Amino acid sequence: MYLSALEFLEEERDAWRPYEALEAVTDALLDEPVEAAHGWSARDLMAHVSAWQGWALAIARDLAMNETSASMTRLDELWEARGDQMNDDISAEWRALPIDEVRRRFRETPGELRGHLTVVPESRWVKHADHLRTFIDETIDHYEEHRADLDAILGATA
Repeated sequence: MYLSALEFLEEERDAWRPYEALEAVTDALLDEPVEAAHGWSARDLMAHVSAWQGWALAIARDLAMNETSASMTRLDELWEARGDQMNDDISAEWRALPIDEVRRRFRETPGELRGHLTVVPESRWVKHADHLRTFIDETIDHYEEHRADLDAILGATA
């Protein structure tokens, strides 16, 4: 699908850019549920996409040093065992965080992921179908999946 890491990274960066608008949501509105976004708040959406980027980051860290990823195996096992309960856990964890920490994680995780992917040999992710699929699933496709939620939240908090 991708001929180089740079091609993926550019597409991922472009797909992420609209989410950066969540940083402008005021602290007062960060936790306001938005009915059109399945009752999620800006914090909930920030948490959801950032946490899954965090899984991708853990996988990238593994692949920077190894041919395989223990984090990817663990993620697959957790998803098989718990499925959407993992998303509920993410929401609960992030709702307990101070707003400054939510904002820090949301701001830093995407760049950390991109940075780590630049040092992972392409043979371990761009040219490895399963690994590439995981990175696409947790970034580009995931962003698209929640784009309507993003638009609803931004519209409600503007």
